[in-house]
Amino acid sequence: MSGEAGAAVPAPVPALAQLPRWQPFEWIVALRFLREGRMQTAFIIGGVAIGVAVIVFMSALLSGLQANFMRRVLTGQAHIQLLPPKETVRPLRADTSGQKPGLVEGAVLQAPLQRLKSLDQWQGVAAQIRAMPEVLVVSPAATGSALVVRGDASRAISVVGMQPELYFRIVSMDDKIVRGRSRLGSSDILIGTELAADLGVDLGDKLRITAASGAASTLTISGIFDLGNKAANERSTFMALRNAQSLLGLPGGVSVLDVTVRDVYAAEAVAQRITAATGVQADSWIRTNAQFFTAVNAQQSSNTLIRLFVALSVALGIASVLVVSVVQKSREIGILRAMGISRGQVLRVFLLQGGLLGLGGALVGSALGGMALLVWQRVQRNADGTPLFPLTFEPGLFVAALVLATLTGLVSAFAPALRAARLDPVVAIRG
Repeated sequence: MSGEAGAAVPAPVPALAQLPRWQPFEWIVALRFLREGRMQTAFIIGGVAIGVAVIVFMSALLSGLQANFMRRVLTGQAHIQLLPPKETVRPLRADTSGQKPGLVEGAVLQAPLQRLKSLDQWQGVAAQIRAMPEVLVVSPAATGSALVVRGDASRAISVVGMQPELYFRIVSMDDKIVRGRSRLGSSDILIGTELAADLGVDLGDKLRITAASGAASTLTISGIFDLGNKAANERSTFMALRNAQSLLGLPGGVSVLDVTVRDVYAAEAVAQRITAATGVQADSWIRTNAQFFTAVNAQQSSNTLIRLFVALSVALGIASVLVVSVVQKSREIGILRAMGISRGQVLRVFLLQGGLLGLGGALVGSALGGMALLVWQRVQRNADGTPLFPLTFEPGLFVAALVLATLTGLVSAFAPALRAARLDPVVAIRG
């Protein structure tokens, strides 16, 4: 009876066997190890969260700042400008028999005066550029200097004559008009706020514009704009292309072709392609704003360095915790190996721990970074109460942060995982 009673007592069931069978073994052990070291897990998730929050906050902030700079610089100018070639001096050459032609002795070269002239066959050049897939808009314009007279007051101005339906796709004048509207008929002109104040004029007033050649035209102010730059508001004026052509002595001609491209950072490469294809000088905004472009590149480099150092600190933190975990769990690892667990399964256990630590910290850090951005946008304001510059919450940034942190956790866990997989079961059990 006693033997039967003893046989009837069920054998103790291992704790691992009581867990759901659908859950892979490596996940069971990895989650148990993380739960047993709650304090270590909490600290490393907090460290990863702070690192990811810094990456999210700084990346969004610098991206918004860069986009604001780009918008301020490029909304008032074209990405590429095609200009007529400059006039050069042809030196006199000797024509003596038996001697190689060269400069006349004592000849002095003097740079010629650069006259306003039109681009040769600009219609064909514009059509050729429009056919390029990288190009969005090609707008012809006639630009030059003139004198505006209002009673006893006169000011030197810069005249820009263009086709509004094309040019306003490059420079959004509707957003810059403070009074009136961006209408340009045959007798209309748009002037800046500073010029209007200097001349004491307003909407509907007439201005007499006189060019250096003596040609003159009387136009009516239909709109007053603010380009965000005092010097530009003092000098810039816009009128219809035909009016500028007549005023500047360019009948049927244009002095510049303004071009916008799909990728603003590829403007220089597109400009070089245009020059090679058409033979016309093409200057990109990257060349004309070299210092600004250098500052943008430096900002991008600093952002990349910040991400790199933060990711490195996160990786070292995860690796240090897992190294300690391997030392603490060496006896358990030895028992598992003695029960028949393979080296590959032990390796995957610690890799899963690293990945879960990185993913958990990234989720918390993304939330912290998003909240920090919202708080910063509410606190940092202009004098009129508007945000310093708009911040865009791009989903790709948060997804990239999650992927980066998870991969960092996996990579940093590889060395501790390899050490755990190489433990000898007998040595590990003996301690």
